[in-house]
Amino acid sequence: MNAKPKRRVVTENGDASEDLVLVTLIGNGEDLSPLVRHAFETGRPEPLLYQLRNVAKKKEAEIEELCRLHYEEFIVAVDELRGVLVDAEELKSELAGDNCKLQEVGAALLSKLDHLLESYAIKKNVTEAIKMSRTCVQLLELCSKCNSHVSEGRFYPALKAIELIERNYLNIIPVKKLRGIVLERIPAIKLHIEKKVCSEVNEWLVHIRSKAKHIGQAAIGYTSSSRQRDQELQARQREVEEQSGSGSVDLLYSLDVEEAEAEAEADSSALKFDLTPIYRAYHIHKCLGIQDKFCEYYYNNRLLQLNSDLQISSVQPFLESHQPLLALVAGYFIVEDRVMRTAGGLLEASQLETMWETSVSKIKSLLEEQFSLMSAAAHLLLVKDYVTLLGATLRQYGYEVNTLLDALDSTKEKYHNLLREECRQQISGAIANDTYKQMVLKKESDYQANVLSFLLQTTDIMPAFPFVAPFSSMVPETCRIVKSFIKDSINYMSNDGSMNAFNAVRKYLDGLLIDVLNEGILNSISDGALGVSQAMQIAANASVLERACDFFLKNAAIECGIPTRSMDRPHATLTAKAVLNTARDEAYMRLLDLVNNKLDEYMSLTENVGWTSDDVPQGGHEYMNEVIIYLDTLMSTAQQILPLDALYKVGVGSFEHISNSIMGAFLSDSVKRFNANAVMAINNDLKMLENFADERFHSTGLSEIYKDGSFRVYLIEARQLINLLLSSQPENFMNPVIREKNYNTLEHKKVALICDKFKDSPDSLFSSLSSRKTNQNSRKKSMDALKKRLRDFS
Repeated sequence: MNAKPKRRVVTENGDASEDLVLVTLIGNGEDLSPLVRHAFETGRPEPLLYQLRNVAKKKEAEIEELCRLHYEEFIVAVDELRGVLVDAEELKSELAGDNCKLQEVGAALLSKLDHLLESYAIKKNVTEAIKMSRTCVQLLELCSKCNSHVSEGRFYPALKAIELIERNYLNIIPVKKLRGIVLERIPAIKLHIEKKVCSEVNEWLVHIRSKAKHIGQAAIGYTSSSRQRDQELQARQREVEEQSGSGSVDLLYSLDVEEAEAEAEADSSALKFDLTPIYRAYHIHKCLGIQDKFCEYYYNNRLLQLNSDLQISSVQPFLESHQPLLALVAGYFIVEDRVMRTAGGLLEASQLETMWETSVSKIKSLLEEQFSLMSAAAHLLLVKDYVTLLGATLRQYGYEVNTLLDALDSTKEKYHNLLREECRQQISGAIANDTYKQMVLKKESDYQANVLSFLLQTTDIMPAFPFVAPFSSMVPETCRIVKSFIKDSINYMSNDGSMNAFNAVRKYLDGLLIDVLNEGILNSISDGALGVSQAMQIAANASVLERACDFFLKNAAIECGIPTRSMDRPHATLTAKAVLNTARDEAYMRLLDLVNNKLDEYMSLTENVGWTSDDVPQGGHEYMNEVIIYLDTLMSTAQQILPLDALYKVGVGSFEHISNSIMGAFLSDSVKRFNANAVMAINNDLKMLENFADERFHSTGLSEIYKDGSFRVYLIEARQLINLLLSSQPENFMNPVIREKNYNTLEHKKVALICDKFKDSPDSLFSSLSSRKTNQNSRKKSMDALKKRLRDFS
């Protein structure tokens, strides 16, 4: 079929270009509304309408042309379609026949297929039933195992079985009733397990509470043993240092390893305790998902136990109950430390710190209250020592114990006041019971215990026994008391550093020696019934105790672990040493007063001297012999027990007092006049005394120390007065040169008074001495001249 040529369309009265634009817009399917709107807005719709009509005519012509072009092909297609329709009818009839035949053949097969499908359905149901039964059997087996574990107390396997049930079976249980039972029983079983575990925990809490005291006692005992070994080791080390410093003999060292290991093993076995119930309970509560609840339960119960344990009974004295109480606290916190470190989060460090702070606060309040009620230093020391052991024990477990130990510092003053009062009673008793007689040490052990142990020896040579010590029994007894005071004081301050403890002990030791010992010595000195021998012994004791101050300080340094070489410095001494030196001087003064009183009793010059005698006694007066015998006994005794400087003071004081007594006798109002015979008699007495003074000064060894002095010097005033009265030219006293040379100790006023009483009797003095009358007259004239010049001088 040949295509016909298109007809050319000629526009009439129109613009071909506008028609072309319009056709293009319509062909593109664009919206013509803007053109239509524009045409009406411009008031020229007719041209647009005309153009649209032209376009429509063009399209109709194209359609008509297209239909004319394909008409023949369409006729052929219709014919072919009619042939296909005939063939389809034939095929349809054939298919109907085949279908009837197929229906007839497949009826039997269909019945068999229905039977097969029914069998498949039964098989599926049976398989499903078997699967459900198997699930139920497995579930029931787990339930049975769970019940068995619960009945046998194996709660963790029971919880694992429940966990398997919840994870693998709970959501697939095919039997609704069974599922309901399981859902109902699981919480009940968990609650039962929780109660059983809590019951076991409660039993463990009761058990560990009763065992805590034994745990604490064992731990504190181990700390005490360790401290004792350290102290023994330090003592040995100090001994080694002292001996090595002095170049002593070789030393043998030994280390008691087996004994220490045995003690450590015994103590460690006592510190073993079973935390399995707590571990188990905490793990089970973790499995139950309520570990926080159990942590709170454990913490609250243990805190209640702690508060209950810290309540002391008013029936039992604190001195008897403090050790079990503090041991219980130690055991409690040792257990809690183990729980915190090994239970995997059951107890937080902050909770343990809270419990510890609560305990420290209550213990501090309790100690302050009980310390305020105590009246014995030993009681304070006993409690403080155990508190210190508690602190040292728990410090090993990481607890901050400084706050607890600081509470003990406030008791130092009270403890030392009580200790000082106890020592005051002991020292007062030692002084009151003292016989004021030199100790007689019969054997070496006595010498060791009473002399060497306090460094009271004056020589390193061992004396012969029996040995008469220069001090009485009061001295070693007092040294023992002071040494015990030092030890008790250091024991109370054992938690301070070595130097801090030493400085404190030194302060308290000074207080004891000054306020107690020195006061006791002064009280004994002021005793009105005191005799010369007693005063001398007190002076000797004071001198020895003054020397013992160095031993006390050295002993305190050794006990505190301070090197003794640091005590060798000049400033390293006790203040009490100077105070005791003053007490010693007081004793010397008291001794001199008593000696002087005794000398006054012997001398009584106004009664024993014939002041106007006609004859001069031969060999001196009897009283002077008694005075010399007394002085000889006094000096001999003093030489045995007093140091040489004290002996010198006693001699000086005695002779000086005799000299003053002679001067006083001449000045006494009871002596109205005296003659030359009296003066010569006293001169004889004075010569005897001077010879005795020189002999004792040399025999006692004082001449080697005081080379430029002597006892005679202290009789110089009496000697110068006698020389003046016996002088042939007494008026030379007024010559300054002569007076300074021969009479420098005499005062004008005293000489004037004495010279006024010096009156020779002419009858007695010159009746038989006519040949010497001239000399006597000249001496009398000189004496009268001296009297006149002295009156003029005054």
